[in-house]
Amino acid sequence: MLEQLFKLKEKDTTVRVEVIAGLTTFMTMAYIIFVNPLILSDAGMDRAAVTTATILAAGFSTILMGLFVNYPFALASGMGLNAYFTYSVALRADSWEVALGAVFLSGIAFLILAVTGAIAHIDAAVPTSLKRAVSVGIGLFIALIGLKNAEIIVSYPATLVDLGNLTAPGPLLAVIGILIISVLMALKIRGAMLIGIILTTLIGIPMGVTQTAERIVDMPASLAPILFKMDISGALGLGFMVIFSFLFVDIFDTMGTLMGTATRANMLDKKGRLPRIRQAMAVDAVGTMFGAAAGTSTVTTYVESTAGITEGGRTGLTSVVVGLMFFLSLFIGPLALMVPAEATAPALILVGVLMMGAITGIDFEDFTEALPAFMTIAIMPFSFSISHGIAAGFLTYPIVKVAAGRGKEVHPLVYVLGLISLFHLAPNLIEMIGL
Repeated sequence: MLEQLFKLKEKDTTVRVEVIAGLTTFMTMAYIIFVNPLILSDAGMDRAAVTTATILAAGFSTILMGLFVNYPFALASGMGLNAYFTYSVALRADSWEVALGAVFLSGIAFLILAVTGAIAHIDAAVPTSLKRAVSVGIGLFIALIGLKNAEIIVSYPATLVDLGNLTAPGPLLAVIGILIISVLMALKIRGAMLIGIILTTLIGIPMGVTQTAERIVDMPASLAPILFKMDISGALGLGFMVIFSFLFVDIFDTMGTLMGTATRANMLDKKGRLPRIRQAMAVDAVGTMFGAAAGTSTVTTYVESTAGITEGGRTGLTSVVVGLMFFLSLFIGPLALMVPAEATAPALILVGVLMMGAITGIDFEDFTEALPAFMTIAIMPFSFSISHGIAAGFLTYPIVKVAAGRGKEVHPLVYVLGLISLFHLAPNLIEMIGL
């Protein structure tokens, strides 16, 4: 049956190799079980219910990828997108239900673009420098959130921000966690972030930061507080740029991850294309819609899938194993709730480090590429908003290109997005010009 489903012999792999690959991928991305609920709880969502939703969305989407597309890719609530969900949308709109609605709508749009093949045209239209800048900006944004949650960086009226008291139990525990995960990553140990979060949580017990749970294993928490609570009509009132930002990041994060991991697994055809990429992206879109309905932020394909591919995973059986491991983890809810923010903050900070690598692909010698990229990267953390950063990039890109006499390099779609970005950044402009 497994041979018929996954064509193991054709892919030159075995059940044993695929199972090991699946376990490896799960270990490298299981930290999301602890991190995502903490971030979304800041929006006022029930943390226990979000833990269940996070696990269900990851398990469902990853198994769907394995069975429907037969690829060894795993999916879960995306880092960066969960921060955008909470701090840029839910808190600003004072409604996490509206944020869930925006995620659901972005999933519908993603599915339509994937099925029709329009994503390829969008990919060709958006400048590479802006794609890379978005990744870097998100990295800085979530690193700032980690530093803030750990109180390593605190607010200070005179200078806006300042260094916190690193000898206090909370910040000190976070610093210890950063050191632990950093050493594990430097040693290239699989599951470094997950292991680091667990060790930091345990160290936090004698320090008085971690509150112990009465039990480690229990039945999954109910989804009732968040299930089907997305507010579609409220999301439509947020404006184009908010939903577009969810969509933009998900599309290019997924596309980049799929192509990168597929290259590592030698899955590309002779023309450098990934077969069944439409189906893979459609699964990602369906996962986002399922996640929003269940009560979690945007689901996306995880670059940690590369860990399992490195171990030899070549078919959807790897993904099915990952998904089953997520479903088994439904019963460790009390353990997930025990993890303090100071133990997950190091993961946010170090994910930011990893995302900074994209900056090397930006040509800072060309000012018309450098300025829009810089605006994107800088505005995201400084305005505490991913959508503001994306808008700043799309607004400045056509302006500097036209000013340099290179307007023909700008795709017509980017001009349209630049105009939309203008009204996003200056919403009162419509009234000012009398429209």
